[in-house]
Amino acid sequence: MNAVLNAGNLELSYAGRGLLKRRPALQGVSLRIAAGDSIGLVGGSGAGKSTLLRILLALDKPDAGTVTFNGTPVAPGPASSLRWYRRAVQYIPQNPAASLDPRMDVERLLIEPLKQLRVDGDHSTMILDALQRVGLDRGFLARRPSELSGGQKQRVAIARALAPAPTLLLADEPVSGLDLPLRNTVLALLEGLIHRDGLGLLFVSHDLAAVARLCSRTLVLAEGRIVEEGPTAAVYAKPQTREAKELVAAIPRLHRDPGEPGTWESQ
Repeated sequence: MNAVLNAGNLELSYAGRGLLKRRPALQGVSLRIAAGDSIGLVGGSGAGKSTLLRILLALDKPDAGTVTFNGTPVAPGPASSLRWYRRAVQYIPQNPAASLDPRMDVERLLIEPLKQLRVDGDHSTMILDALQRVGLDRGFLARRPSELSGGQKQRVAIARALAPAPTLLLADEPVSGLDLPLRNTVLALLEGLIHRDGLGLLFVSHDLAAVARLCSRTLVLAEGRIVEEGPTAAVYAKPQTREAKELVAAIPRLHRDPGEPGTWESQ
């Protein structure tokens, strides 16, 4: 059975200031991510992307609605109750530098999560395989984050997510702040994980050109609602809502690469 993460009719609101009523952050949001899917989640600042991601990661609880993985309910709780979920659904952070403990070398950074999640198997072999998948060799095991470039830190963060052998990745702006060559390297790496390895990916980003290249489907979030969704090429070519039109209008001019059906590149 394919791994499937389902979110159904998620609602969440925050308390307003002073006499203001509660402010809705998510309003009836539903989505489905399966192994092999590549889904882009886009929207302006304050649209609710981070809130949705935190709920999917079982860090926050919605006011209403459900999250399930292969039919099993997922909700915040003790670490021991979520080990099974953390092994299957891994997170790639926006800022790897902030997520990598500067006191640890790469070997320990990759092995510690395996220990905490009680992953069975040879951990040394697992982390070497994860490093290889992101294009780093065993020579990086002894390095600390301060000895890594920005692109290497991001690849280590991705390797750490891959080490427990998840089936789904939730990525939060994973190419934000990278220069163009490093951005392309990370996007190519994520493409390989989807198409070669069959992982599912939810790619949260304001970089719509990256979403166009990477994701087969796109969801447009605005004011806590999914206002448009569909095949990425269709959403970008003929956006139907005001919010989607404004986002698409801000993308650098795109062209389709005739040698790569289904992919787009920015010019």
